[in-house]
Amino acid sequence: MYIHSNIKFLRKQKGLTQETMAQSVGISRSKLAGYELNINPPLEAILMISDYFGVSVDLLLRRDLASLSEYKLRQTLETDQYLKGRNLRILTTTVDVQGRELIEVVSQRAKASYLAGFSDPDFIEELPRFSLPFLPSDKKHRVFQIDGDSMLPLPDGAWIVCEYVDDWTSIKDGEKYVMVTEQDGVTFKITYNQVKEKERLLLCSSNPLYKPFYVAISDLREVWRFRLVIY
Repeated sequence: MYIHSNIKFLRKQKGLTQETMAQSVGISRSKLAGYELNINPPLEAILMISDYFGVSVDLLLRRDLASLSEYKLRQTLETDQYLKGRNLRILTTTVDVQGRELIEVVSQRAKASYLAGFSDPDFIEELPRFSLPFLPSDKKHRVFQIDGDSMLPLPDGAWIVCEYVDDWTSIKDGEKYVMVTEQDGVTFKITYNQVKEKERLLLCSSNPLYKPFYVAISDLREVWRFRLVIY
């Protein structure tokens, strides 16, 4: 495990003192010094440091970054962000008069235009929108309308509430996701994660009449995790 040396390496690469980084992350300088030596950080600290440097936890723990050449290091860090999907774009969203994020509704009719308009603020602004107070306020949600019978028992026309996924490596096998792709537009499927191994996802229907298929992450534009259905 290379987390101790990687924290120190990434900090120095950015030209940060321990004091500066510790304040930014929200820990004491003495704790950070210990993490750089031989004290294993708790999971919460690992996640904060991972987010602070913009690298995956897996990379932070398993790869000796100091041993890489400058070119290989840059390539590794860029690939890590690419697999997560975080450097693709900034999510377009809407808010109410109090600045609280609203839930936009993508109907079957709107799905035909969503691929072209998902990053257009004017398009997103024109979608119907509402709020659900019981959903976590720190997550972004959007509603999509199902079409067809590929995801039975969810019927054609059902409305599903989904949560935005900003880290594609966190996609969980066997869970349902809405994928926005270059080739297929808006697709709702049971998903299996092969991002790190093969840079792709396996998408399956619950209806056995529909064959599984692969989607390369280079074709992905958005990923939304299914939360609940509204009939």
